[in-house]
Amino acid sequence: MANNIIDVFNEYFEMVPAISDELKNEVYKLRYQVFCIDNEIFDSENYPDELEFDDYDQHSVHYLIRHRKSGDYAATTRLILSDVNNPEKLFPLEQYCKIDNFAVMQPINRKNLGEISRLCVSKAFKKRKNEAHTLAAIGPEQQGHLTLDERRTFLHISLALMACIIKASHENNVHYTYAAMEPSFVRFLSALGINVIKIGPLVDYHGNRWPTLIKGTDMLDHLAEKKPDIWDLLTNKGCFCKPILLLRSEPPYGAKQKL
Repeated sequence: MANNIIDVFNEYFEMVPAISDELKNEVYKLRYQVFCIDNEIFDSENYPDELEFDDYDQHSVHYLIRHRKSGDYAATTRLILSDVNNPEKLFPLEQYCKIDNFAVMQPINRKNLGEISRLCVSKAFKKRKNEAHTLAAIGPEQQGHLTLDERRTFLHISLALMACIIKASHENNVHYTYAAMEPSFVRFLSALGINVIKIGPLVDYHGNRWPTLIKGTDMLDHLAEKKPDIWDLLTNKGCFCKPILLLRSEPPYGAKQKL
């Protein structure tokens, strides 16, 4: 039996890039269920086809997490990219949150900026009672149809979604990512050694959210040194970020690489 985080996760789940229309519809179906039905963040009457999508989806990269045994999709997220046809188009976080940490924002080129968005886990794959109305399943009722090892991976589904974002960032030359995060998710990531920079005040944006920024290479370099097991999961043992993998055996991990 697999006995570490990534091997246990990969035994029961897989990350699926939603590159076909069929898979994108699975993304929109799951988002409709989570955002319109389970959490009532959006009005379901605005989505008569039971597919939740918006104009940002046209310039986003989408991922799903699939449960291997059942074939069900457990979670999804997207990375919103800069709109090549309208480079100055605001990201959602820029529209709905106040940004006041100008020092950290000043050197960022918008073409290297993205936003983590619509990160959510299906209600069927949330582990604890108090996770039922969270989006990222971070918040203890057990699901009887799943094995103990499967249940142990629930919290790692959220990390796997972050791994999807890292892979998408690596493939699309995104070095910095915005994210409007629930306070519980900020605490969860921080406890794992994932540095999340708050760039503005807490705001009521579909519930309380911190506007945050993640510097991809800084985060991965820190994890490679301090939390190699988390680094392995987030990069699939270096498959998503091979340049950093090559540096791990050369302390102090060499110069920072671009994602």
